[in-house]
Amino acid sequence: MARASGQIALPLDWSAGGSNDGPLIVGTSNADAVRYLRHVATWPVRTAVLTGPRGSGRSLIGRLFASDTGGRVIDGHDSVAEEEIFHAWNAAQASGAPLLIIADAPPSEWNVALPDLRSRLAAVPVLTIGDPDDCLARDLIEALFAQRGMALAPGVASYIVPRMERSYAMIHRVVAALDAASLEKGRGVSVRLTRETLLSQGLIDPDLLERQDEATCR
Repeated sequence: MARASGQIALPLDWSAGGSNDGPLIVGTSNADAVRYLRHVATWPVRTAVLTGPRGSGRSLIGRLFASDTGGRVIDGHDSVAEEEIFHAWNAAQASGAPLLIIADAPPSEWNVALPDLRSRLAAVPVLTIGDPDDCLARDLIEALFAQRGMALAPGVASYIVPRMERSYAMIHRVVAALDAASLEKGRGVSVRLTRETLLSQGLIDPDLLERQDEATCR
């Protein structure tokens, strides 16, 4: 994205995303995880677990990680059998090719039946993607609209952020609602259309409707 005030600089191959992906936007909520994944040589074991809310870009991070390192990514610890994770963990240690497991929660909250796998997972670093801050939320809203080939009127994303629930799921709901409203009404996404649409669908807090401040990013 052109504006980088809310983002943290990354090497081009990570910040650009893949051919079917939007850009990877990095802020305070995911910067530590991204930095760790960029330095595989420092890992104490050749496996890591990445947790975070769905819609937070964790799968995109996994795809970029696999492309950058040649390692394996298991996107969803419950998408494969425990035996497969166990063998993947052992293969990573033997070959040196890293393994990244993406999950909703850390291994301590998984219901792992295999004792050997449970003991191995206890030694695995857990990386966490937190809720989006103001800058990441603003930039993600703009990036999602850009992916849809839509332009926002100036100030729309900064208007939305202080008035919405701060979550990745809500960001995706807001973008989908405004996309549909814009197509239905044949209008661009302005602050007025944003206010009308999100208020009618209960996606912004009516008590904050007249709030004067906007999301500010360094």
